[in-house]
Amino acid sequence: MDIPIPSNLQTLCIRQFTLENQHRLHEVQVGYQAWGTLNERQDNVLVVCHALTGNTDLADWWGDLLGPGKVFDTDRYWVVCLNVLGSCYGTTGPCSINPETGKRYGGVFPRVTIRDSVRLHIEALKQIGVRGIEAVIGGSMGGMQSLEWAYLAPEWAKRVVVIAASGRHSAWTIGWSEAQRAAIYADPNWQNGHYDEANPPVAGLAAARMNAMISYRSWRSFQDRFGRVEQESHGEALYAVESYQRYQGRKLTERFDANVYVRLTQLMDSHDVSRGRGVYEDVLRSLHIPVLVVGIDSDLLYPLAEQEELARHIPRAHFRILHSEDGHDAFLIEFEQLSSFIKPFLSDLYPSINGKAIVRSVAWNSVGKNTGLPLASATTSNKHPLNHKLKELKCKSIVLAS
Repeated sequence: MDIPIPSNLQTLCIRQFTLENQHRLHEVQVGYQAWGTLNERQDNVLVVCHALTGNTDLADWWGDLLGPGKVFDTDRYWVVCLNVLGSCYGTTGPCSINPETGKRYGGVFPRVTIRDSVRLHIEALKQIGVRGIEAVIGGSMGGMQSLEWAYLAPEWAKRVVVIAASGRHSAWTIGWSEAQRAAIYADPNWQNGHYDEANPPVAGLAAARMNAMISYRSWRSFQDRFGRVEQESHGEALYAVESYQRYQGRKLTERFDANVYVRLTQLMDSHDVSRGRGVYEDVLRSLHIPVLVVGIDSDLLYPLAEQEELARHIPRAHFRILHSEDGHDAFLIEFEQLSSFIKPFLSDLYPSINGKAIVRSVAWNSVGKNTGLPLASATTSNKHPLNHKLKELKCKSIVLAS
């Protein structure tokens, strides 16, 4: 199956890249799309990170935030979205040709991590010539990437926005990931990842997607939308929610790959900003750039408590709650709320008193009621040292430390 690639995709090549596990990839392609104009200083950059099955076509999935005068203001910023390592939308992954064998990587593509992907993107942007970044922004898996940016390039990125994500993948989210992978593994066509391109495990991938869709929404959103309504499909009586789930599963198989799904869910499971850095709370406290943390009050996958934890420990955190009944996927739906959170954060317009940024959120009592109590406050600073040389866009050897 040919994966549909965004029409305006650009690619660059990094000749050699060493993963955290010391596996070396050669001739690594990095796919990206950009909007707006890079200024003479090459520092008016917004990096936007996509989610699990997303791609670089920001105009497609966050289009309401992109354009002149909007959050991702193309009159002001050069907005770039890079495809994650291991994906199938332009960056090297299981669907890519292994230059050492001349065949697709398939099931032999190595495990990769959030840190691997962020390090690759950092190198790609340096190769383009970027010297500074106004902000890194992402939701879900994109939020994991944006938070990791704060550790890997704090001298380069002025601020980050973390939406509907946590500082480390919990047992709960790893469990969801494994249940989805198990659906793929159970498909007879899986063949331990070494399946025939003409006969991929589409039934398993569809089942994985159906599993995931439940975690992306909420009880209320499903009940209000579907209830127990029945409908007929191909002569078969189905509940509306059954038809919806089957449609979502089938639709993903037309644009995604099973090996990619396995590797990217494993990539998300690798997410833990404290891994190799120390005690989790101390690692969060070590951040010194502004971080906007956005949680969704109906998110089953990354509960609000996980974002509250980030805001409580990150010194210069701002915390906002997105109110929606649509669950985790609300970050792809509630554009007005997101705009009201992100736009002032990018413009440094959040309220401050005597140089201290007010980090406001809510505390929840035992019956789940909003008490309206602030969580924390922290001193702000605008120091942003940048000293990166403009580099020619070409393949080069690079081995980056973790």
